[in-house]
This record gives sequence, structure tokens and C-alpha cells, in this order.
Amino acid sequence: MPEERNNNLMLPDEIIMNKIYLIRDQKVMIDRDLAELYGVETKVLKQQVKRNVERFPGDFMFELTKGEFDNLRSQFVTSSWGGARYLPMVFTEQGVAMLSSVLRSQQAIRVNIQIMRIFTKIREILTDNLSLKLDVEEIKKKLANQDKNIELVFNYLDELMEKQATPEPRKQIGYKRNNRD
Repeated sequence: MPEERNNNLMLPDEIIMNKIYLIRDQKVMIDRDLAELYGVETKVLKQQVKRNVERFPGDFMFELTKGEFDNLRSQFVTSSWGGARYLPMVFTEQGVAMLSSVLRSQQAIRVNIQIMRIFTKIREILTDNLSLKLDVEEIKKKLANQDKNIELVFNYLDELMEKQATPEPRKQIGYKRNNRD
């Protein structure tokens, strides 16, 4: 089955992963990157979205603000954005999934399946990371408690050593002698 998967999907996962951005605290893909992956022109992708706009609510797709676009563009050393006349649309994981219902080419279907698998992989990585962070925090708490316990032990040892260094005179036990003898 892995061979079959590789024959149907022609892109390494890393290429797609590098096209996923974090904007407005959401993992998104940009319209022109998706169009390139699907083998269509960006304007064709945008036309299909506009014809089916009811399938793309705000949590599936949104247009970047000028500031967001400028910030994104500044992250690239060489600008391959050209003279973009319109601000790009970005698609969340659900928006990318919805694109498969409006772009029906075989390449779009194959690439879309691969993108969905990558989003799932990213989610698993983030979940594993969160679990690891929680484990580290628990260990830190235990270590903090151990530090307190060790400090308490050293305080007791200091007290014992102090008592040994300056022993209190012992009271004699037994018969009292008369000093008259």
C-alpha cells in the first residue's frame, strides 16, 4: 500500500508542510500555493470559491489584511508575489477540505488527500508536544517539592551538628554525694 500511495501523490510532505502558515492563530494555506499544488491558476481557484462562497464561511477561508500580507511577504527573501492586485485568500484545514468539493480534477483530489493527512500529522505532533510539556511541568513540580524536602533535611542536619558541637552539660543521675566527706 505505501507504494500505491507514493505513486498517487507526487509531492514530498515537506513541500506541503512549508506552505502551511500560522495566521490569526490558525494553520492556513494561501490561495496561490493551493492553486499551484492543484495544478490550476490562482484566478480559477478564486473563481470557484466565489461561485461557491456559501461553502466557505469565515472559519474556513478569509482574506488577508494589507498588514498581514505585507508581513507575510516580508518573510520571503526574494519576492515571488509579483504585482498581486488582490489580497490573498487563506484557507484553514476545513476550507482546504471544502476546496475538494469545488475543484474536481484528479490532481486536486490527490493533493487534497495528502494535505489532509499532513494537517492530521501536524495536529498529532502538536498534541504529542503538549503532552510532553505537561509531563515536563509535572516533573518540575516534583523537583520543586524534592528541593524543599532536601532543604528540610539539611536544616535538621545543621541542627544536629550544632547540638553535637555545643553539648549541653548532662545532669547526673543517681545518688548525690555529700561534699562533706
